[in-house]
Parts: sequence; structure tokens; C-alpha cells
Amino acid sequence: MSFFGRIREDIRAAKAGDPAARSGISVFLIYSGLHAVWWHRASHAMWLRGMRFLPRALSQLARFFTGIEIHPGATIGRRLFIDHGMGVVIGETAVVGDDVLIYHGVTLGGTGHSRGKRHPTIGDRVVIGAGAKVLGDIELGHDSAVGSNAVVVHSAPPWTTLTGIPAQGRPRRGAPVAETPDLADFYVI
Repeated sequence: MSFFGRIREDIRAAKAGDPAARSGISVFLIYSGLHAVWWHRASHAMWLRGMRFLPRALSQLARFFTGIEIHPGATIGRRLFIDHGMGVVIGETAVVGDDVLIYHGVTLGGTGHSRGKRHPTIGDRVVIGAGAKVLGDIELGHDSAVGSNAVVVHSAPPWTTLTGIPAQGRPRRGAPVAETPDLADFYVI
């Protein structure tokens, strides 16, 4: 997809994810979450080419202007929308899927000083509520939701809602119904 095609796609995703979005031009000009993602794409491309200082400097410049810090090593999918993004931090080895919605104050962080994969992997179509912390080398399945201010330290399967400190999972509303055996089969008559 072309550079401008990706920008149009991001603007459409922002308009779909934010009922307050009035027009494409206003989204393009004033949505800091999109600006942070666009800066990240440039710094990530340099990071993949082996550069280290310039991508980190660009990510810090983007943080200064947007309040959102995305490490240039993070892998970000298509149509990520960061709504009211102030205080969002996405760590170096984080992987974020497609069509993810992140609110302000979210951290996708590590839990130690070890090298290698130390940040979370977020599936497609995941919603992460304001102030949530998703920590460590864990995986959130597709179509999951993380409640505001939850602290997630364990992996979760697809279609899970995670709330609390530490977060506990339960099936997400709207999840496809799995085939379950008839409970009558388990009773001795």
C-alpha cells in the first residue's frame, strides 16, 4: 500500500473509532495519536535498517510533540488508533496487531532488564482502556478488551475481557458461542 493510502486508511480508522471526529482534515491536522504512529513508521523503518541513534531521537521528538512514546523497535500493525493518547508508552519489543484501539495512559511495558522479547504481543481488534498496564512477554488474543486501569501480567486467549489488579479474564461480551456439551450429560440420574 502506498504512503498516502496508509494515511487515508489511518484517518478512516480514526473516524470509525472516535465519534467526535468531524472531518478527515481535522483528524489529519490535530489527532496526536495518528501523528505519533506516523512518526513511528519513519523511525521504525530506520531502526530496521540498523540505525539506532536517529530513530530514538525521532521517537523522543514525537513524544515531545504528542505525549506518546513508541519505541522505534516496536512492531505496529495497520490502523492503530491511539485516542486521547497522552501518556501512552509502547516498548521496544512490543507487537501490536491490526485495528487496535488504545486510550490515554496505557503502557505496553517490560518487567525486567533481560534482553530479548520482554514486552507484550497484542492481537488484532483489541481495545485497551485508559490507564491500563500490559506488562511482560505475554500475549493478548484477538478481539480482547482490557478495562481501564487494569494491570495485565498473564496471557489471555481471544475474546477475553481483562479487568482488575492483577487483571482477571472472563469471556468478552459478543464472543462467538463455543460448542459446549449439554450439561445434562454430566448428571447421574
